Amino acid sequence: MVKGVDHVGIAVRSIDEARQFYEALGLEVESIEEVKSEGVRVAMIPLGALRIELLEPLEDDSPVGRFLTKRGPGIHHICLASSDVQADSEGLRASGVSVLRDRPTLGAGGHLVQFIHPKSAGGVLYELAQESAELED
Repeated sequence: MVKGVDHVGIAVRSIDEARQFYEALGLEVESIEEVKSEGVRVAMIPLGALRIELLEPLEDDSPVGRFLTKRGPGIHHICLASSDVQADSEGLRASGVSVLRDRPTLGAGGHLVQFIHPKSAGGVLYELAQESAELED
């Protein structure tokens, strides 16, 4: 079940450059990590009950790299916190909603994640994320 907004993903060319804006607002980068399976370097910035996620591509041909080439820097996705990503993913698929992966995968911070195709969500890329999850075999 969806519990709320977890974070807003922002595609940037450089975390080091982009973070200057957020730090000027008085916000602090909480963590930076590479998610090689997604081809990104990720910085998390707490902001009240949610976070801002800066996404820097590791390669130009990664999904975020292609997004930047096509659309430029800006909002990439909205992430919804889920208590059970697998069940939510299956329920959406049964309702005719197109999800991007056959099964959820591991994302930043060890979260179990699934993406919803923008064509099924009014043109918005949504991510579902379950905190501290492990993949089932």
